Amino acid sequence: MDTSDIEALIEADIEDADATVTTPRVHEDEEHEDAHYAAVVVSPAFEGESLVNQHQMVYDALGDHMTQSVHAMEIQTYTPEEYQTREA
Repeated sequence: MDTSDIEALIEADIEDADATVTTPRVHEDEEHEDAHYAAVVVSPAFEGESLVNQHQMVYDALGDHMTQSVHAMEIQTYTPEEYQTREA
C-alpha cells in the first residue's frame, strides 16, 4: 500500500483532515518490507476527543487495511490549533 493511498483513506474518513504518511522503516529488500508507516494527522474533528479516541478514528479510517496491508502505524494527532502551537 502506498503512503498516498493511506493519506487518502484518512482524509476521506476524518472531517477536514490533513494527513501526512511516511515510511520510517524502509528496508533495502522490498520483499521483506514489513509495512510500517507513520502518520501525522491534523483535524478539527479531534477537538475534545481523548488521544485514544483520536487514534481510534485513524484506525477506523484505515479499516481492514490495518490487518491486511499495514503492519504497524505510528500515529500523531493534532487539532489545527495544537499543530500550529507545535510548529511555533
